[in-house]
Amino acid sequence: MRFVSSGYNLARMTFEIVLAREAVDDLKALRAKDRAEVRAALETHLRHTPSKLSRSRIKRLRGLSQPQYRLRVGETRVFYDIVGKTVWVLAIVPKQEADSWLAQFGSTA
Repeated sequence: MRFVSSGYNLARMTFEIVLAREAVDDLKALRAKDRAEVRAALETHLRHTPSKLSRSRIKRLRGLSQPQYRLRVGETRVFYDIVGKTVWVLAIVPKQEADSWLAQFGSTA
């Protein structure tokens, strides 16, 4: 079998992932297993397609200008914004604290 170059570059553009100081503290506070799951999810879902919505994993938050998105990782929620080719992770919080975090730190549109 012979392969011919089509001239198309199928490489996906990568996004830089930057964690806010608070998000770093949140990540450090997680158990090692949860921390590993969050790191893997950041690479899997936010490195190449951070705005690709799904029914359960990535959700665009309505009525908020910040954060713009929520990533679900098990019982943990990651709130983030996309600016250009950079994903700014604002917070990593347990599911039960997500609503209170949004009420306190979320900015309305």
